Amino acid sequence: MREIIDQIEASLDQPIYYLSLMGALAVPDIAGALESVNGEASGQKYEQWYERYVRPQFPKMVKEKLPSEARSYVHVENPLTGGACYRFRCSMLHQESTQHPRSPYSRILFVEPGASSNTFHYNIMNDALNIDLVLFCCEMVAGAREWLAVAESTEHYKANYEKFVRRYPDGLKPYIVGIPVVP
Repeated sequence: MREIIDQIEASLDQPIYYLSLMGALAVPDIAGALESVNGEASGQKYEQWYERYVRPQFPKMVKEKLPSEARSYVHVENPLTGGACYRFRCSMLHQESTQHPRSPYSRILFVEPGASSNTFHYNIMNDALNIDLVLFCCEMVAGAREWLAVAESTEHYKANYEKFVRRYPDGLKPYIVGIPVVP
């Protein structure tokens, strides 16, 4: 799991933003499956994981930038709920679309990094939601790292991780030996 998180972060330094976004959108599915009894992903697990680990990242990041005496007076909320993010994930990963018929937004718009000196993040414009692609991916990564610090010591995670796709730098006996493989 750490390698996936590291690769999402690394991809943000490259102009491969589709892959960054798609990788980030898959994180709640993977994490929800890794911590579950049956090792399988579901929409409900996705939504719950996102609400617990990702949605709180935005207010946390905003408040960290404020003077400590002002933090208790500021209320900000990420308008992208777990359900809305799951529907966005479905439309983006399966149809390459930011429009889902049951989304609360007509579409989700991402501003590409470096396109402006301003930051546009979680703005609702008419009926569309605007999200900063890098900040969104960073929120997913921060949530995943927070979750992983606790989850990887649990029995469900350990059992499910045995089936997890990962890189084997020296191959995987008895199939391929001596060269890197990702089974």
